[in-house]
Amino acid sequence: MQFLTQLLRSTGFNIIMFGSGAVLSIYGVLIGRFLPRGALAQAQTWGRVCLWGLRVCCNITLEVTGLENLPEGGAIIAAQHQSALDILIWLAIVPRPAFVFKRELKRIPAFGSLLEPAGMIPVNRGGRSGALRDMVAGASKAAAAGRQVIIFPEGTRMAYGVRGQVRNGIVALANAVRVPVVPAGTNSGQHWSRKAYGKTPGVVHVTIGPALPGGLPRDVFLARLNKVFYGEA
Repeated sequence: MQFLTQLLRSTGFNIIMFGSGAVLSIYGVLIGRFLPRGALAQAQTWGRVCLWGLRVCCNITLEVTGLENLPEGGAIIAAQHQSALDILIWLAIVPRPAFVFKRELKRIPAFGSLLEPAGMIPVNRGGRSGALRDMVAGASKAAAAGRQVIIFPEGTRMAYGVRGQVRNGIVALANAVRVPVVPAGTNSGQHWSRKAYGKTPGVVHVTIGPALPGGLPRDVFLARLNKVFYGEA
């Protein structure tokens, strides 16, 4: 009975998530070419609708600590990544998010065509040095416009409780863009795992750590990032 209830609740949430995403994407396509901020607003509305749906259907709530650590204006948010939920969270809680995303996502019908008009930053992950150059250029432009650049420095979603490998690109990005880098940890994968259809009720915690200044030595930078991600001293 518990499994069936979870399945039905998760199905209800998916109807809300995909249904609202389709409607807002179509609307966004109509206005995104003329009002880029409108495309971003549609994405943020979708994030908030989905968080509402998770609360109502799946009894999953969000608790964010450390919001006072987010600087005003341009910043880089180096966020732990365990679930698709992470994208929804950052869409909802920062004023002007600009995600670094893999270029392949542009192929998604309707949704993909809104990513660049909304100010998101495409990167060809197979391009290596070219990808880093594009990421630095896009992040610099976004931060200069007062936006919060969201990057998942582990490179992919990691299962809850599994330690990922923070990639060196975040260090190069921080040194090149020279805005505060805000580390943020989460347990989102405990409630919405990478491959599971069902969602587990409970509280998703997001912990935002103190901003790291630009120009830190690599070892110091990574140690502070890992402390927020994995609790390492």
